[in-house]
Amino acid sequence: MKNGKLKSLCWKENRKAVSPAISTVIIIAATIVLVLVASSYAYQVLERQKGASEFDAIKKSFITFDDAIRDIAWDKGGARSTRFTANYGILEVIPANVQKGLPINVTIEEYPTVRYMNFTGYLRYNLSTYYITFGNGYRTHLFGDDKTLISKGTENFGTAIIEQQSKWVSLTLFYRVKASRTAYVKVGTDYVNYIEILIIKITTTQWTPIKGDLDLAAKNNAIITQSYGPYNAGNKCTISVQIGGLKSTTSINLEHGKVVFNFIIAEVYISA
Repeated sequence: MKNGKLKSLCWKENRKAVSPAISTVIIIAATIVLVLVASSYAYQVLERQKGASEFDAIKKSFITFDDAIRDIAWDKGGARSTRFTANYGILEVIPANVQKGLPINVTIEEYPTVRYMNFTGYLRYNLSTYYITFGNGYRTHLFGDDKTLISKGTENFGTAIIEQQSKWVSLTLFYRVKASRTAYVKVGTDYVNYIEILIIKITTTQWTPIKGDLDLAAKNNAIITQSYGPYNAGNKCTISVQIGGLKSTTSINLEHGKVVFNFIIAEVYISA
């Protein structure tokens, strides 16, 4: 009888000892799970912060790169480089070809034989919306605007567009056309209006997707002039420029006499 009571007491004591042990195991396991979940969440937040920081840095690099293009565009043989870092996104240098380039079409309404048709390359950075998002359909300008044709000396040739489509946020840089009347002078017995149309054409060897740290180099390979005229001048000339899906038109007043159109194309080669 005594042995039975002793066994009963031992079993109860063992149960009391086991219960805290099981509780401890459960608490430890739950703590480990919570730590793993918190660590995973913290890692995701950190990665997204790094991706967003890269996007901010890329915007600054685009501004610096645009400054470099402006410095060398009309300096034959001029070269500059800009530092880019693309670890979370992809930087693309797009060639001036029919497959991937932007079509550029310059026409003068009153003088239909005067035109420029070609392709221009551009620069684009793509980042997944996992890292940053503005909402599908978002569109704004880092600098420049939707005009494809500028006429004021204070306006920047470049325009950089930030867009979000589907699962990507993109930053795209391309160059617009500038048109202005630069002179009205007497040549022989005639007075001549000179209309200057400036085009920056971005070129590269092939489509190049880039990851990591790199120096993107821009070099002015050539400045080409194409002249049309002289023609009899009317009261104005209406110039239209279409680049990709964007189009702008402006009118330039002409004085009595003749008119000559000078297309000046700066070919800027980009390499990584």
